[in-house]
Amino acid sequence: MRQIPIKRVLIAALGGEGGGVLAGWLVRCARESGRAVQATSVPGVAQRTGATSYYLEWTAEPVDNSDAPTFAMSPVPACVDVVVASESLEAARMLERGFVTPDLTCLIASTSRVYTTAEKMHMVDGRLDDSLIHTLTQTLAREAILMDMESIRKAHQTAISAVLFGTMSGANVLPWSVEACEAVITASGKGVAASLAGFHAARQRALDAKNAVAVEQPVSPTQLKLAEVCTLGEARCLDYQDAAYATEYRDLVSQACASRGMSDELTAAWTEGARHLALWMCYEDLIRVADLKTKPERIARIRAEAQARDGQLVRVTEHFKPGIEEIASVLPQRLGRLLIQKTSERQKKKFQFGLHVRSTSLWGYLMLRGLARMRPLRRRSLRYHEEATARHAWWEAMRELAPKSPTFGLALASLPQVLKGYGDTQKRGRENYDRLWRTCVEPALTAPEGLDAAGKHLAEAIKATLSNPDAHVAPSPQSQPIRWFKQVPN
Repeated sequence: MRQIPIKRVLIAALGGEGGGVLAGWLVRCARESGRAVQATSVPGVAQRTGATSYYLEWTAEPVDNSDAPTFAMSPVPACVDVVVASESLEAARMLERGFVTPDLTCLIASTSRVYTTAEKMHMVDGRLDDSLIHTLTQTLAREAILMDMESIRKAHQTAISAVLFGTMSGANVLPWSVEACEAVITASGKGVAASLAGFHAARQRALDAKNAVAVEQPVSPTQLKLAEVCTLGEARCLDYQDAAYATEYRDLVSQACASRGMSDELTAAWTEGARHLALWMCYEDLIRVADLKTKPERIARIRAEAQARDGQLVRVTEHFKPGIEEIASVLPQRLGRLLIQKTSERQKKKFQFGLHVRSTSLWGYLMLRGLARMRPLRRRSLRYHEEATARHAWWEAMRELAPKSPTFGLALASLPQVLKGYGDTQKRGRENYDRLWRTCVEPALTAPEGLDAAGKHLAEAIKATLSNPDAHVAPSPQSQPIRWFKQVPN
């Protein structure tokens, strides 16, 4: 029997993303082109929505049934021609297992992320370093086709399987024509128009990536991460307020990072600063909460999690417990301050009450949307004025100290992490922030010597504060009434 070359393809996806559909399309294309083919799948539930693997082998050329080779049932490390990953961490998983090699493998992966449970549970920032994954993909693969496939999927309202299929076609790893790919998508009969649109968009993006000629100096992973953070931060500010607010964010970051040839350490400090600047500019108040709770995508996500069919009613009840501080925060500055000053601590605690609002009812939805429509008034509110004042001082300190000491800049960039929550939690975070500012940042501004050591001290102080926020906050004195009791005679 003559030796027939075999192409080996490994698809790494998450449960529900359509990895099985993609494998079915590949099998059908291979068979209709006269090739012998075999596909196996390994479902898993180890992380997120369940990591799944699909392994395919087909002959590199058309063969008769008598010449069909014996295929392997599972992939072998260092013996895979094409690895396809629907998400960045899935690509890292394939790298870790040795399926990607510099002399053989073409890696096709999305740069988007679906965070694991362990990453979400972290008290501060438990996300894995995407820049490290990016470096590994460029180093360990013979060829790497990387793009944000999730954005393409959302833009065309299709499944990730169609985007992956188009990327494989554009990367020239499929031995059949584009028309054959289109035919199997059309034959599937489900979401054909959206699937074809996603297929061609991804295919063109992959072709552009392969044909692009580098004319500039290579961009380091830290610079790529900074650019990505700035893009996400600008989009967040646009969704939070308006286009002017997004432009303000972009200008603040651009002015701070205007210098050329920044070191990786300084770029990392500004990346962290840009991330926390966006989060701080988009603090959550009653207006923001009402907006988030009535977004169409949230309702769609809840219906999907409840596995509700078309026509079925889903009732969503929102739980609120507003206090005087939350109400005063969205009022104009003078009115908000007056309300807080005229309210005693006992009245503040007594005023808190629970509200149950059904956001899927007409009355509840209109009430929340009415609150969300107060967005143009936010810039006049008490909370906005307080946050903007503190944020401006922090950002100016970043601009002054980060270029002198990237170590101190990185620590200072993470200082806003102590500002969390609302009510008592927010008050405690503000007290911790003010304490760290007075003891660690102000001395560095007045006497900027030994900034590296001061930066390490600030980082340790922030870590200690986050691990035990109550440890450094003095309990507020509580007024107690004088009680008189009649003496009982002996």
